[in-house]
Amino acid sequence: MDLIDDDLPDSGDNSGDNAHDFTVSELSGAVKRTLEGEFGRVRVRGEVGRVMVARTGHMYFDLKDDRSVIASVSWKGQVAKMAVKPEEGMEVIATGRLTTYGPQSKYQLQVENVEPAGAGALMAMLDARRKKLAAEGLFDATRKRPVPFLPQVIGVITSPSGAVIRDILHRLADRFPRRVIIWPVAVQGERCPADVVRAIEGFNALQPGGPVPRPDVLIVARGGGSIEDLWGFNDEAVVRAAAASDIPLISAVGHETDTTLIDHASDLRAPTPTAAAELAVPVRAELLAQIASLGARLHRSGTGGVQQRSQRLRDLARALPRAEAVLATPAQRLDRASDRFAGSLRSMADRKTLDLNRAASGLRPGTLRQKIEARQDRLGQIANRLTPSLRAGLSRKSEALTAQRLTDRARNAVTNRLQRAHDTLKTLDRVHTTLGYKATLKRGYALLRSPEGTPLTSAKAAQQTTHFTIELHDASFDAAPINTPPKPRKKPKKPEADQGSLF
Repeated sequence: MDLIDDDLPDSGDNSGDNAHDFTVSELSGAVKRTLEGEFGRVRVRGEVGRVMVARTGHMYFDLKDDRSVIASVSWKGQVAKMAVKPEEGMEVIATGRLTTYGPQSKYQLQVENVEPAGAGALMAMLDARRKKLAAEGLFDATRKRPVPFLPQVIGVITSPSGAVIRDILHRLADRFPRRVIIWPVAVQGERCPADVVRAIEGFNALQPGGPVPRPDVLIVARGGGSIEDLWGFNDEAVVRAAAASDIPLISAVGHETDTTLIDHASDLRAPTPTAAAELAVPVRAELLAQIASLGARLHRSGTGGVQQRSQRLRDLARALPRAEAVLATPAQRLDRASDRFAGSLRSMADRKTLDLNRAASGLRPGTLRQKIEARQDRLGQIANRLTPSLRAGLSRKSEALTAQRLTDRARNAVTNRLQRAHDTLKTLDRVHTTLGYKATLKRGYALLRSPEGTPLTSAKAAQQTTHFTIELHDASFDAAPINTPPKPRKKPKKPEADQGSLF
């Protein structure tokens, strides 16, 4: 499109020129239409320069080579659809339309899609991201947790429609059936990183004992694919979510030769999704066989031990004498002793009966009464001797108690009197300290004393003495009164004589 007719001669005066006068907006619009009509949709290969994401979500970045730079922009909706987002230093192929931006008189590439310029660019970016996350300690072996031996609930994060979930469920059913909770996610494309992060955080947010059971182990699984297909599991947000998971996590992304960054951050890596199921649970049949084997060993060990000890007991029993032979001699001794015991008991009873009869014959009623009266007389004599002594002792004891009580009362009275006197003395001392002349001197006053030590209370008394002592609160010194003679009174002036007037 020709904007100005270059064939017309330049006469130096353009006042009669037939060229069209464009406004700035018309000219900018014409350039925009020409540029977009000439190029249309283009694919540009270059290195990503600075990258800036605005608050609105639009992304601004530069595409450059060794000689030129093209400003590029991608709107918010286009950024969300990008499987691979441009990063500084990354070599990419950008697809979009060439357009202009009138307010700044510049042209720019409106990018709709970005793809790495070959696997080498992706691998370089992946290696840089891996080094960055490793430097933060997300891949350290010390932070990895052991997977439970026999989990009750297993959480699986994968696509619900693929062959991966069927393989995992089938393998779990074969080895050891467990309860499985599936969190469906997109396993490739732009939704993949956000879905996986949401699933990991969602499982960790479940509370034990809630309506939805909290898994004991998580499995993040996906089938094999190209590096672009698996790129969502290299996302930095996915790696950080896997590293921050409180639930042990097994990664099973791709085949055995495929490696993603989530494999480094997970607690355990499985080469395939089927292998992840094998790592999550043991083989139930093997456990049953092992339990049966251990039970048989326990039974054999217990039976053998009992048999061995029974045989030992029988051997020891044969070495012991028979019970009849051991008890025969003691039985005979017991028989002889019992025979002697009956005769001895009868003889002893006879002797005791004889002794009792002899004692009874000596206890006639008259004799017993005489003995009792004699004993009563003896007891009366002893009581008569003890009565005066007992009365005197009680009197002395009573006097001692009375003296002790009086002594205690006197001591308490003296103590109370002394305490009251002490309190009164302390009160007077405080009053003396507060109102005494020493305290008054400390407030700036002075005390004048005559040579005899008498206080001087008037100026006349001070002038009548030859010297006196001035006492301050911290020192005393001698002084003499100053007798100032009275000032002479002025004589009144005599009035001048009246000379009269000459006129």
